[in-house]
Amino acid sequence: MPPAATYLSTWRLDPAAAVAMALVLLAYVAGVRRVRAAGGRWPVRRTLGFVLAGLGSYAAISFGFLGAESTALRWAFTTRVALLLLVVPLLSLLGRPLDLAYAALPDRGADGVRRVVGSRPVRLLGNAIVAPVAGCALFCVFLTPLAGAWRTSVLAEEGTSLVLPVLGLLFVLPIAAHSGLRSEVFLAAEFLFAFLELVLDSIPGLVLRLTGHVLDGVGAVAGALPTWFPGPLTDQHWSGDLLWSIAEVADLPILLALFVRWVRSDRHHADRADGLTEDELEALMQEHLRGGR
Repeated sequence: MPPAATYLSTWRLDPAAAVAMALVLLAYVAGVRRVRAAGGRWPVRRTLGFVLAGLGSYAAISFGFLGAESTALRWAFTTRVALLLLVVPLLSLLGRPLDLAYAALPDRGADGVRRVVGSRPVRLLGNAIVAPVAGCALFCVFLTPLAGAWRTSVLAEEGTSLVLPVLGLLFVLPIAAHSGLRSEVFLAAEFLFAFLELVLDSIPGLVLRLTGHVLDGVGAVAGALPTWFPGPLTDQHWSGDLLWSIAEVADLPILLALFVRWVRSDRHHADRADGLTEDELEALMQEHLRGGR
């Protein structure tokens, strides 16, 4: 691993990421100003959370060491991909961007956002059963020569900074929105599958760590290299270690969000059952057994 001074002093400008970051920041600030102009309140802590944690982490990943060395180092590349997909979207939720959109936009615009978040494609991607499979499938690319082509392509590198955070948001926004109450059976399946995700996400990292040959088909970096620069196989092993660690830690907030949603749904159904007659309660139980919502 590089010395701390090297890690902290290595930077590069990613034009696509800089433009995207500026546009998102302007949109968020405009939303806050619109809410306050209408007489509403928007806590400063949410703005700071979005700017410092969300956009700040995005900037550090895109412009710092991981972005600068992503083409040369496998572990920098896999770490950058995992953080952009799993961590940056979760940190962005500290700023409650959905709530800001609902509060700042006119009724028609807010309804449009709700329709998009509640649409079938977004709900499918944000489903706790589909999202883990999609994330694991993406990480499995690291086990093929496609990872080498992705890492060494300038166009693919630019797209990584733009596409992955959006994809990560699509994974977590429906869960964060708590849109709609589901049956306990479905929620239990989501919760159990989220635990299974802890196992699924470890597979690509373990394969990278334990395989004794380079999987992406890219050879050693040519030219003079610093003394800390790893060989191709060591680089792959480090990328496996970091990918496994990041993926496992990033699963924990999702599990917590699902648990909170499960508790809220259970409370809702309990309150609903308190005022029912025996016949109505029997009908509700039949609905529950059918997996109704």
